Amino acid sequence: MSLLENVAVGMTAANTIAVTHDKTVAHFVPAMPAVYATPIMILHMEKASGDAISPHLPEGYVSVGMEVNVRHLAATPVGRTVRTVSRVIEVDPRSVLFAVEAWDGDRKIGEGTHRRGVVNVAAFEKRLAAG
Repeated sequence: MSLLENVAVGMTAANTIAVTHDKTVAHFVPAMPAVYATPIMILHMEKASGDAISPHLPEGYVSVGMEVNVRHLAATPVGRTVRTVSRVIEVDPRSVLFAVEAWDGDRKIGEGTHRRGVVNVAAFEKRLAAG
């Protein structure tokens, strides 16, 4: 039985987030503009990717980020709402590849790919504790 047997190309998920000051570059680097930070955009893309497949994983398993290849295309100011969308484009025996996008209204502000692997939570935490 494959851990990813219930995951299929085409599965999608999306989420929306309001851009607040704590999600801006200025929050982390005060000399920078108060616009949606690239690492926060990537976090939201990762979350949408995980949401797309988490209901289809075996009990006790989660997906974890392995690879990110993303371009941030445009700045988004505080007060706007960003929608991130993720779609499964490839499933292999050990990981899932997603096409990811971020939108500010009808303007695309980010795009790329993201790969996630699947791990058994208990075994993963045991390995971390063994250090």
